Amino acid sequence: MKNSSFLAWILRMNLIKRWSPMHLVKEENVAEHSHQVAVIAHLLATVKNVYCGGNINPEKAATIALYHEVSETKLQDINHVTKYSSPALTAEFKKIEELAEIECLKSLPEKLQPLFNELLVQQKVDKEYKKLVKAADVLTAYFKACDELKFHNPEFITVEKRLSAMIEVFKKDMPEVQIFMELFEQNCLASLDELSR
Repeated sequence: MKNSSFLAWILRMNLIKRWSPMHLVKEENVAEHSHQVAVIAHLLATVKNVYCGGNINPEKAATIALYHEVSETKLQDINHVTKYSSPALTAEFKKIEELAEIECLKSLPEKLQPLFNELLVQQKVDKEYKKLVKAADVLTAYFKACDELKFHNPEFITVEKRLSAMIEVFKKDMPEVQIFMELFEQNCLASLDELSR
């Protein structure tokens, strides 16, 4: 049986810094980000099922979220400003990301690859789950931006505005996002003392 490098790449996700080349008050890595996106995706799926009559598997949503940045094990984190600076560049970055996702998939034992294909290769992820994980990704980044602003980091002023606008769009199309924000946003932005009251 051939040795697999898949887990070794995943375990290096904590070495990949996010938000480069921005100034950060608190550094963040891809492993932390992926964990938070997974938790929020799980919550969003559960809220969708309980409050909105949805029928989505929260555990599957969380698993897809855990792997949604797997391409960055090969490519590092590419800043939003660079990645979306033009439609042509965005299209090329997406192609490169897919190649990296396929490379990660192929690092698994052959018998496991069919089971991971729809988790790792973003083009293969079910559309409903992909949309939910994208919302979770934006919410995670929004909370990070709010946290940086709380510590007076002006780098995140426009980031927070952009992400807030994206969340408003999600709210119109995904009632679970509206309910999620009503349930969780206020305390996510609270201080430790405020949380303890």
